[in-house]
Amino acid sequence: MAIETVAVTGGNGQVGRAVLAELRGCGYRTVNLSRGSRRESLADEYRRTNLLDAGEVYGSLASSDADGVVHLGMVPRPDTGPGHVTFESNVMSTYHVLEASQNLDIDSVAVASSMSALGAGFDPDPVRLDYLPVDESHPVDPRDPYALGKHVLERTAEGIARRNAGPASVSAVRFPIAMDDEQLRDALGDADRSLDAIRDAPFFHSARNTLFAYVHLDDLADLFRRCIEAEFGGYEAFWAAAAETTVDSPTTELVAELYPAVETRGDLSGHESLVDTSKARRILGWKPTRSWRER
Repeated sequence: MAIETVAVTGGNGQVGRAVLAELRGCGYRTVNLSRGSRRESLADEYRRTNLLDAGEVYGSLASSDADGVVHLGMVPRPDTGPGHVTFESNVMSTYHVLEASQNLDIDSVAVASSMSALGAGFDPDPVRLDYLPVDESHPVDPRDPYALGKHVLERTAEGIARRNAGPASVSAVRFPIAMDDEQLRDALGDADRSLDAIRDAPFFHSARNTLFAYVHLDDLADLFRRCIEAEFGGYEAFWAAAAETTVDSPTTELVAELYPAVETRGDLSGHESLVDTSKARRILGWKPTRSWRER
């Protein structure tokens, strides 16, 4: 399939702008579909679109003449409004985008899932793990509205991909916090990242629940582009994360201290990430290249 134009929902956001820049740099025509006023100058075209209105989604995608869609236009976290609003936004916007893509013969769709689909992130209880590093086969246990919504949108994407006339390729990308160079420097490079310091930090529970994972915005944008260009048929989920943790301590020490009862698999030497991204490497040729330790 030949992809020439990619519509990006939520192109006003930080991840959206990074994806638009990546696509533009690779020669694609891009269209930003966002609800508010335009806040970027990267897209070739901008269409104000309420993604919870099926008619607006159909109209904007049809007039965009898109061959592929990256769907990022969702509520980014559960603590910005009522749970039912977060759930509805993330699930129904995904349904509208996927169904419109099917009926408009759009070949490739990539949707933003989250590390929260695992049951991590915003859950007040410790993350429930069967083994480390986690991969796409690890059981999920979502409970809060945001995590539940991400899990349901993954199942929605998988179901629509199974339709006879569905998009040829549908991807869901699970990722932790995404940061650019400045954010990496401020949050990680210029901070005390020893395990003792992190234990005393207010974000310790969240960091532990998300396996001390992060991803550079440029690496994440590269993965979304590769999803749009993918030639596999049907649905696939992919983990995205940097190749390392956000902690100075070796990963074996981190696991022994904080996840002592969890089975470990594979090589966890050095500062190896607790998120296995080998599926994205195997199918899409993607690997993370940025490191906060080099800032």
